[in-house]
Amino acid sequence: MAIKSGRRPPRASGFTLIELVIVITIIGILAAVALPRLIDAQRDARVAKTNAIYGSIRSAVALARTRCELDVAGTAPSPTPINCTSTPPKVNMDGLMVDIVNRYPAATAAGIDAAAALNLAADGLTAGGGGATRTYDVAGGTVPNCRITYQEATLSGTAIVAPVISVVTSGC
Repeated sequence: MAIKSGRRPPRASGFTLIELVIVITIIGILAAVALPRLIDAQRDARVAKTNAIYGSIRSAVALARTRCELDVAGTAPSPTPINCTSTPPKVNMDGLMVDIVNRYPAATAAGIDAAAALNLAADGLTAGGGGATRTYDVAGGTVPNCRITYQEATLSGTAIVAPVISVVTSGC
């Protein structure tokens, strides 16, 4: 005579194949929706960075020009004997001597880079150009479509023509 103990045999635990397929499908749908948003977020970050550096350069140009005008007018004592009226002209911006051309920062590392306090490596920039033009390309963008361009001030007769600063963000 067999005695029934009332115990059931142990049941196998885990997920069924259907459950796994449903979870993988849901993850795939979420990835398909989220990935384009992530790519757009990276582009938006590069555009914001490019515009921030553009604004920094514009502000630095205005500050350097003001310091230079004060040196020329002689209304405020220059903090150093080398100033905008010396040869070569320089202005002191927070203890850093900035090269000047036509009363605005020169299109060089010692000019506009110094005036705007740009650190190319830390800011993710590559600089180029030559002569009277300096270009900054933002890392991750397509060259030359994620770029800030600085053309130093020129003379038109005796009149000073302000520098031209432009920004392109179509390839960021």
